[in-house]
Formats: sequence, C-alpha cells, structure tokens
Amino acid sequence: MYIHVRVTTGAKREQMTKLSDTRFAISVKEPAEHNRANARVVELVAEQLRVPPARVRITSGHHAPSKVLLVRE
Repeated sequence: MYIHVRVTTGAKREQMTKLSDTRFAISVKEPAEHNRANARVVELVAEQLRVPPARVRITSGHHAPSKVLLVRE
C-alpha cells in the first residue's frame, strides 16, 4: 500500500492529521538534517498503521516535503 504524506519539520509539537485513508499531513520536531525527520516520519506512520517500522519505506521524496511511503503487509 502506498501512503502520501506532506511533512513539516522543526515544528514545536508533533502532529499527524489523517486526510484520507492514504494521505497524511505530519509535523515533526526533528530538523531535516541527517535523515532524522524522515526516520521520525517512518516511525509515526508505522505506529498509526500498527505495523513494524521495518515494513515502512520512503520510495520518493527523500529531500522534499511531499513523500510517498510504501507499507508492506
């Protein structure tokens, strides 16, 4: 399953808003440096979908606010 997310980094508090079954808006505290924000996004999506983080992978948008994640069942 593919998940589309729009990420805001460096936020004061973390927030995850479900826009539809496959779209989320996510704010994370981590800066967009050294892959820290991407790692936190993967953790949050895995937590929301109740799957291990190893099953969630960013397929596109590594350096952009809009990302596509692949969730393996």
